[in-house]
Amino acid sequence: MVASKKGTRKMKSTGDLGGFTIIEVVLVLAIAGLIFLMVFITFPTLQRSQRDTTRRTDLGRMSGFISNYQTNNNGRLPSDGHKDAVKDADEVALADEWQCSRQNPEPATCFIRNYIVSSDATKNTFTDPDGWAYGLDISTLTDDEFQLYADDFEDRVIYVIKKATCDDEKAIKSNNARDYVIMYRLEGAGTYCASNG
Repeated sequence: MVASKKGTRKMKSTGDLGGFTIIEVVLVLAIAGLIFLMVFITFPTLQRSQRDTTRRTDLGRMSGFISNYQTNNNGRLPSDGHKDAVKDADEVALADEWQCSRQNPEPATCFIRNYIVSSDATKNTFTDPDGWAYGLDISTLTDDEFQLYADDFEDRVIYVIKKATCDDEKAIKSNNARDYVIMYRLEGAGTYCASNG
């Protein structure tokens, strides 16, 4: 007759329970922390890059506005002038209408009003991705070169420089009266400079 082992139970050791050791948990948390850290470091850079891409698109639109102006004005470029960023659209629309109806209108204001602002003149639809309205500075290059610096980004001014061509991130003098560059200081990637030729 064989004896039965009914009453005996074998205990499992603690290593056989199937849970995680503290080292495994710490390792998983460290890896997760590194992933979150990389996301938080790269996310602002990606956002800046996306806003700068939108700005480049806007500057391409500016080139289209200037081309329309040239088509309507026998190839001439807009007159030199400066227009600060729009603060209150309704107030500026009234001021712009007054300035553009006078005998000697303010050139940058009229260019913005007639070629850039939407058909509803009370709304400035040409704005920086941060929500600031672009300013506009139209000028003729008198020195040999023109360059933007890092603090020029804060002004949100688009520079249209006549009688110039691009040389990397600066404008250099050109002898052709129809040459111009569009320059803007980007948020994270230097200066955008595009020539019309």
